[in-house]
Amino acid sequence: MKQYSLIATCASGIEALVSKELKDLGYQRQNENGRIRFQGDLSDVAKTNIWLRTADRIKIVMGEFKATTFDQLYEQTKAIAWEDILPLDAEFPVSGKSVKSKLHHVPTCQSMVKKAIVDRLSEVYHRRGHLPETGARYPIEISIHKDKALLTLDSSGTSLFKRGYRQEKGGAPLKETLAAALVDLTTWFPDRPLYDPTTGSGTIAIEAAMKGMNIAPGLNRSFVCENWDIFPKEVFDQVRDQARADINHDIQLDILACDIDHRMIEIAQKNAEAAGVSHQIHFKQMQLADFTTQKSYGIIISNPPYGERLNDEDYIHKLYKKMGEIYRPLKTWSKYILTSDENFESYYGQKATKKRKLYNGALKVDYYQYWGEKRPRNKA
Repeated sequence: MKQYSLIATCASGIEALVSKELKDLGYQRQNENGRIRFQGDLSDVAKTNIWLRTADRIKIVMGEFKATTFDQLYEQTKAIAWEDILPLDAEFPVSGKSVKSKLHHVPTCQSMVKKAIVDRLSEVYHRRGHLPETGARYPIEISIHKDKALLTLDSSGTSLFKRGYRQEKGGAPLKETLAAALVDLTTWFPDRPLYDPTTGSGTIAIEAAMKGMNIAPGLNRSFVCENWDIFPKEVFDQVRDQARADINHDIQLDILACDIDHRMIEIAQKNAEAAGVSHQIHFKQMQLADFTTQKSYGIIISNPPYGERLNDEDYIHKLYKKMGEIYRPLKTWSKYILTSDENFESYYGQKATKKRKLYNGALKVDYYQYWGEKRPRNKA
């Protein structure tokens, strides 16, 4: 089967997580800002779309070249064998971006790429005038960075964070890919307790449960490339069949997800049911201050209100202070708290063991990590 140059795109700051996922799936990788490069055939396109938890999209590289004039952009785009993937009736919208490049007017770059592809396909398919564009969708992107043009074909369609299980959401939902990243950045393993005190629509707990059961995140959604002529139906069928066989139905996880709002608990439960993990998570309406535990070596992950969600600053700061009072005495527990509040540590009452910069959409946030005591090796 033909090999392609592929890219897994991701949010800034989590490239290493996507790279590790690809490594665990058996791929050689090359890390870049916001993307990881790897090689694969059509089955690998299907496999990575279905299995990657922290990536945004899987793209096929169609061409790379230097372009400082629109003539160069047109000619080198036209020289690419688009007909190898795009049929005569392909619908191919072109999006674009340009950073620190001579060709900085993005709409013109998009138009030039579109014209070049139309002219190429018109010649190949002996077609005059406009192409029909009535068939399957093939999203194309022209990205120019420091005068180097990169042309890609998006195989995912809608972003990979859209797993398909979120029936309802709260006022400021966390993207599923970021929630998965928050879990991956902890020391949680499926044999340890996990507690989310501010669960909202349940995304962190659900992503942890899916990981614990080895449920592929893209198992129950579709991808734009499934409609492409080059994809035999059995390619995705085989990957999905194997993914279903790989689910661990026997494991029992210890996950507690709480929220002060009973309506959010109801929403979280519905989402967990849609994800097939409701039996793995204990949802409970509870104030953060009411948390007590006799368990050891657990993990706390919290995404409390902040930024645009910070409607009542005084209340939030009291919440951070209460977190410190409740969590600091839990010496064997590790705590991970995401917030954009740069004064979080002073309200929490303790300097973090480690602080990691991430992005929640366009908002810069910090992931405050408080590591608990290490579990003795002779204990299960």
